[in-house]
Amino acid sequence: MIALIVILVVVVLIALLLIALFNRLVRARNRVDNAWAQVEVQLKRRWDLIPNLVETVKGYAAHERGTFEAVTQARAAAQNARGPAESAQAEGILSQALGRLFAVAEAYPELRATENFQQLQAQLNETENKVAVSRQVYNDTVLTYNNAIQTFPGAVLAGPFGFTSREFFEIDDAAQRDAPRVDFGTSGPSAAPAPPAEATAESAAPSSTSEPSA
Repeated sequence: MIALIVILVVVVLIALLLIALFNRLVRARNRVDNAWAQVEVQLKRRWDLIPNLVETVKGYAAHERGTFEAVTQARAAAQNARGPAESAQAEGILSQALGRLFAVAEAYPELRATENFQQLQAQLNETENKVAVSRQVYNDTVLTYNNAIQTFPGAVLAGPFGFTSREFFEIDDAAQRDAPRVDFGTSGPSAAPAPPAEATAESAAPSSTSEPSA
């Protein structure tokens, strides 16, 4: 009788431990999903700013059609990306395209001085910072979750209950980690305003030295 009670107690304890472990894994997985949702919110804010930015620059440099098309195509690819790994690659390409767009804007001081451009640039910079923070939070939650399902005792339940590893949101291509390079490729030359010419020739006024008459 005592042995049966001991067995029942052991079974109940094991069941409670398994339930607690299962709930822990579910909470960790939900935190990953929530963190990724926050990343998507910030990415959407970034995508929403880009069309206005392109139109603003286009008003001053309409001939830079190749640059505008590259940004538009990169934005569409980022919106259609699925999963953190694919999204990270698409966002890296979009960042490079935006870098070329800002390089075009650098050639137009009157554009950079407009209030609309300054506001868009400030909003984009703020959004980029929020994306970076959200990405760090997401990657931290993924690391915690992946460790939980790959180590004992979580590994015992992970497979049977469908807990699979999650992808990190990071740029795998080392070249995409660098700052965007300015390379307009086939796009037309930018009509940068020429700096004011400075006079380099100095007027040589004849100098007369009068000697006192004796």
